Amino acid sequence: MQDYLMQNWKNKGKIVILFILFGMIFAIYAKTYFCYAQKYEKQKRVFGATYMTMNNQFYKIINNEIKLQVEKNGDHLIALDPALDWEKQNEQIHYLIQKKVDVIFLNPVDWKKIKPGLEEAKEAGIPVIVIDTPVYDEDLVDMTIVSDNYQAGVQCAKDMMKKRTSANIVLLTHKNTKSGEDRIRGFLDTLKGKTGYQIIDSADTEGQIERSLPKVEKIIEEHDDIDVIMALNDPAAMGALAALDSKDYGREVLVYGVDGSPEAKKLIQEDMMTGTSAQFPKQMGDTAIESAYQLIDKKSISKTKVVPVEMITKENIKQFDINRW
Repeated sequence: MQDYLMQNWKNKGKIVILFILFGMIFAIYAKTYFCYAQKYEKQKRVFGATYMTMNNQFYKIINNEIKLQVEKNGDHLIALDPALDWEKQNEQIHYLIQKKVDVIFLNPVDWKKIKPGLEEAKEAGIPVIVIDTPVYDEDLVDMTIVSDNYQAGVQCAKDMMKKRTSANIVLLTHKNTKSGEDRIRGFLDTLKGKTGYQIIDSADTEGQIERSLPKVEKIIEEHDDIDVIMALNDPAAMGALAALDSKDYGREVLVYGVDGSPEAKKLIQEDMMTGTSAQFPKQMGDTAIESAYQLIDKKSISKTKVVPVEMITKENIKQFDINRW
């Protein structure tokens, strides 16, 4: 009986020792895994982006290009839409700072009223890369990537003057964005000193189809002598085309936009839209994310990158892929 008890005790002792050994092995494994996971999390980069609106395919193209490269590197992108609300965009920058993102991509709703958000990002030590339209306080951002917006306006004006020796012109603007202002300024500067061209009306459409359409309808009701509509971008130009159609405007009107969107190119091909000065959003997105990683690696980057634009009309539409940006 005594021998049986001793043997039973030894067996229990072995089981206890095995449990202890397994526990130690598990603890070592868990600690190693935790350290590895923690190291991985530290290496993972998080980027933030806030665009003036995602109700525009142009910004979706830019964001998709950035997202593609970010995810390819195993990193993460938080993309936000303030829906043309500058106060909300400042709040979104604050949110991204709280999330401790490594870099913020910004397409400002209002180039001046975005200053509080920029100051907060600067204080937090988070780099900001501005895309498509500059900010007023450029010293608060690390890089600005824009199309040659002034030249876009120049190109539209030059093409118009080839087609009309005189014209009554309507301008569709977006005064809160520097890019929109630069395009209209390039257009107007090209007309300076040229007789026969006059601006008969204008409207701030914020570059949106749904805001352009009713405003152009109202302008059409007040003017029966419109020859040209110069819009700051393709969506505003398409809103103008819809207004001309809805009002059955019995006059040939030249309609210009800026973007080079697939929709605009198709309208040009069908002789409905006159021309668009093309931007290259994929190139802008590529430049933005490449520069962001360089900033993270403490490398120097250019303060400004200006991407050339290209005029598209019926005369050269066959040189472009109408299904792509």
